[in-house]
Amino acid sequence: MNNKNFTSGVSDATVFKAELARIKHRQKYKRVLKSTVFTLIVVAAVAVLVATLWMPVLQIYGTSMTPSLHDGDIIISVKDTEPETGDIIAFYYNNKILVKRVIAGPGEWIDIDGEGNVFVNSVPISEPYLSEKALGECNIEFPYQVPEAKYFVLGDHRSVSTDSRNTAVGCVSEEQMVGRIVFRVWPLSAFGKAD
Repeated sequence: MNNKNFTSGVSDATVFKAELARIKHRQKYKRVLKSTVFTLIVVAAVAVLVATLWMPVLQIYGTSMTPSLHDGDIIISVKDTEPETGDIIAFYYNNKILVKRVIAGPGEWIDIDGEGNVFVNSVPISEPYLSEKALGECNIEFPYQVPEAKYFVLGDHRSVSTDSRNTAVGCVSEEQMVGRIVFRVWPLSAFGKAD
């Protein structure tokens, strides 16, 4: 008579059940891990797709939009091909993305005097977002009519911004637009609507 199982206090059936439970637990763990990894990959792919196609995330470089936006700010834009006056937009220019404010739309007349006061269709516009006015880098003649399907844009820091006042940048077409800036996510101290 074999007394091995009786002396150890554990039967072969108990050892077999424990091993079977361990194997089932490992298989369940692998299934949950695979499912979790797959879900994370799908969510990341969807987030990248949304960020690329509908809501590009951009970082501000330079000071042409101060005091509204600062160097290093991270912003979210929304694809929008018909911005309104006062909207901040991002657009492609020479393989770079610039961020400026829309001042006038297609067919409107722009005039800027020596002190930097801006007139659209002979009416002075209110610009509460400016900390100082300046004529800045300007090599176009005023009054200037915005061409069809284009937008006249200016940086908020007028003395340093290169924008539609200069033929190097000129007016922005709808095809150049990345999107309208709607939200600032960084720095956290300035988290909120970008305007």
